[in-house]
Amino acid sequence: MSAVLARLTAVFVAACLLFTGQALTTPDRAEAADPGYLMTHFIGEGATGQQIYFSHSSDGLNWTDLNGGGMTLRSTVGTRGVRDPSLVRSPDGSRYWIIATDLCIGCGQSWSDSINNGSRNLVVWESKDLVTWSQPWLLNVAGAIPDGRNAWAPEAIWDSATNSYVLYWATNKPLNGATKHRIYYARTTDFRTITTPQIYIERPGTQEIIDTQIVEVPSGVGNFRYVRASGDGQITIEGSNSILGTWTSLGNLSGIGLTGAQVEGPMWMKFRDRNEWALYLDQYAAGKGYMPVLTTSPSTPSTSGSYRLPAAGTFNLGGTKKRHGSILNLTAAEETRIQARWANTPAKRLQSFNFQDRYVRHANLDVRIDQNITNDDARFRPRPGLAGSGTVSFESVNFPGYYLRHDGADFQLVHNDGTTAFAEDATFRQVAGLADSSWSSFQSYNHPDRYIRHYAFQLKLETITTATGRSDATFRLTN
Repeated sequence: MSAVLARLTAVFVAACLLFTGQALTTPDRAEAADPGYLMTHFIGEGATGQQIYFSHSSDGLNWTDLNGGGMTLRSTVGTRGVRDPSLVRSPDGSRYWIIATDLCIGCGQSWSDSINNGSRNLVVWESKDLVTWSQPWLLNVAGAIPDGRNAWAPEAIWDSATNSYVLYWATNKPLNGATKHRIYYARTTDFRTITTPQIYIERPGTQEIIDTQIVEVPSGVGNFRYVRASGDGQITIEGSNSILGTWTSLGNLSGIGLTGAQVEGPMWMKFRDRNEWALYLDQYAAGKGYMPVLTTSPSTPSTSGSYRLPAAGTFNLGGTKKRHGSILNLTAAEETRIQARWANTPAKRLQSFNFQDRYVRHANLDVRIDQNITNDDARFRPRPGLAGSGTVSFESVNFPGYYLRHDGADFQLVHNDGTTAFAEDATFRQVAGLADSSWSSFQSYNHPDRYIRHYAFQLKLETITTATGRSDATFRLTN
């Protein structure tokens, strides 16, 4: 009995890194059996809906929005919007990347624009811990495709045979003047440079294909090592024993009433505690976001009835509408970091004591106090201090990862680069208000003789020696 249990556990653990196709290193194997799934996704249209959001689940079916349902990363490059994010873990677990479509519908760009003359770039972030992320950069993947008009819905899977990622995405290369998206691929090791793009998947005639995601199936389960689901008018399931080899059609999901006219953005997830997979599908036609389809055998032809809809009430996608993304099975260490970093810390405004109609806000990354600011420029999440216990750091709501930081006497909103110097400059001790003890003042962590104050409505870090200074250095955290 114990031998059988050990074998089953090994199978489940080996499936944890579904989207990079890599094996876990030995230290991670014990951690990987612990609960926790991280979904990265976008939530809708507009400049805020088309950004990076995280959600967490303990069972893979019931999801909780992280960061209070607020965005976790914001694109500041390209179109300044992102859709279709994919979260990739390196084989040794030392690096993570998010790759996403550079697209912001309704932000100066229409669907026609994005189809026929869209961004040829992907947006990429990198992290060492899932917590502190780099600034985003643009990766041109479609510029070398003759008459390639855009680059959508990127994914990547690790290919151990070549020690590189197979990066794949959809590009519209018109056929006889009509729109036709095909899937292209290139190899990369760092998501900064790629090999020359090649055709990966093309459907016959005028049929387009846009969304594709591959899952690696543990050895001994089903007939194929890899299974992919694609949006090509149906949700088509295919199997192969090689990422870039020959793929066999296994049918589609029309038998359970789901076609490409209703759903898109297939997203795989392996349950950690049983031999079962979820294939999440975005109900775009009804505007409802993701729903799961369940199977114990991804590579069994879908016409056999192995794919099924879950019973009503057995899943919950949380407060935000979750759209086209990916799911990572977390190790215990990753889950601990994620839950701490993206805790639901309510957003607050910092109200001036002596100008009570004015609030701290950022404008073009400069920081000042202005009158009656109620939008997200004046909302910050008071996080546990980046340096030192019992302290506080102020993270921007609409530019997550950016904090109030002093540079000499001046303040700016600055992206956290993960350095000790940044952490200390962005950390403060909340003490009784210098002008009124029922309010608060904020003492610099690395210059304890100085406090946050406003002067000529600009935020400053200065020593306080006068009554005016004490009033200028007193604030209240409020909604």
